[in-house]
Amino acid sequence: MAKIAVVTDSTAYLTKDIIEKYHIHVVPLAINFGTRSYREGLDLSTEDFYDMLKVEQELPTTSQPAIGDFVKLYEELAKEYDEAIAIHLSSGISGTMNTSLAAANMVEGIHVEVIDSEIACYAQGFMVIEAAQMVTEGKKLEEIKSRIEWIVKNIKAYFVVDDLSHLHRGGRLNAAQMIVGSILKIKPIIYFQDKKLEPFEKVRTKKKAFERILQLLDGDLKNGGKFKVSVIQGNVIEEAEELLNKIKETYSNVEVNISDFGPVIGAHTGPGTIGITWYRVE
Repeated sequence: MAKIAVVTDSTAYLTKDIIEKYHIHVVPLAINFGTRSYREGLDLSTEDFYDMLKVEQELPTTSQPAIGDFVKLYEELAKEYDEAIAIHLSSGISGTMNTSLAAANMVEGIHVEVIDSEIACYAQGFMVIEAAQMVTEGKKLEEIKSRIEWIVKNIKAYFVVDDLSHLHRGGRLNAAQMIVGSILKIKPIIYFQDKKLEPFEKVRTKKKAFERILQLLDGDLKNGGKFKVSVIQGNVIEEAEELLNKIKETYSNVEVNISDFGPVIGAHTGPGTIGITWYRVE
């Protein structure tokens, strides 16, 4: 039986326990404050990142891993594994997946399937965990790839952005939209469409935005089946806990947790962002 490695990048925001339990190999992206660069999850925690945002003069930038980081990892994996599955954040917002693919093609002795999650954060994390679980169950690479590609097509995620300036600076919102949105206190609901972050709906208040996302969640969960759900939060843990409790109280067919908008994604969405991602397990 072929030995399969599981690879991802730091924007899946997996916990240390999960990474260690399933022996997941994580390549970090970087967050940059001026000339200072930090590897996400290694040199800078999510908590420290949001603390720095409060005091830093300039907003941070982000950068993808160097191709050498992936080449080095795949060369190391080739010594122990026959195959690997690598699941990365959407190619529509980062070149990470394409860099991983290029590196995989440069390394001999291991076959690597590179998958575009077409999303980020714990939606991507769900895919990585499921792939790792299937490896432990002895599933073949082709079967794992097929399952993850199904999740890519069927997973859902919606986010409420608290501060429009971060999206504007990242080119996701033009100046006119930002000004009008700020004046009207519009809270856009954002989702991934065709691998990119796009506005889904514009809602007047954060409360109404949450209600709309919960309505979308209900549309899927009320039909039965088992679902995994994650409430993703950017330094608003109390709001996330409130949503988590509401979901737990309303549905019996869910496994739900709280996860983070970590530094790299949080640099583009800003503090106060909160969202929900879900998919059907069976």
